[in-house]
Amino acid sequence: MNHFFRRVARDAMMCLTLGTLEVISIFVRKKNASTIPHAAFNQAMTDLRSEVIDAAHFTKIPTTDSLGNAAAPLVAKHSLNATDAVILRSVLDLVATLRATGDAFVLVTSDQRLLRAAQVEGVLTCDPAMQTENDLNPLLRA
Repeated sequence: MNHFFRRVARDAMMCLTLGTLEVISIFVRKKNASTIPHAAFNQAMTDLRSEVIDAAHFTKIPTTDSLGNAAAPLVAKHSLNATDAVILRSVLDLVATLRATGDAFVLVTSDQRLLRAAQVEGVLTCDPAMQTENDLNPLLRA
């Protein structure tokens, strides 16, 4: 993730507000399982707040009722949970908009089910837990 944050302009990054909650829940799970020290948890939360949540040029996409309703068919189609279906629906909408302007979109997630569903839908994806910086560079030029 640090590689993305070093290479991609903040105004080109986007996340669903629901996605920030997902990241926070992962940090909390890791802290509660003692897989990250308390100090690292605090730093991760501070970095998330400053680099994403409070960052003026980092686009946050609200989760609306209409987005949730539009995501419903993706639950059955890809056997996704509700949150992943909402994320995928927002990604598909963004991809359609960005393609119309000649821009690319890369979904960054380590959620394997969401990755597979996005790939089936033709979305460029990156799993930061499995891919190296060399794997990511071509995606950043896409």
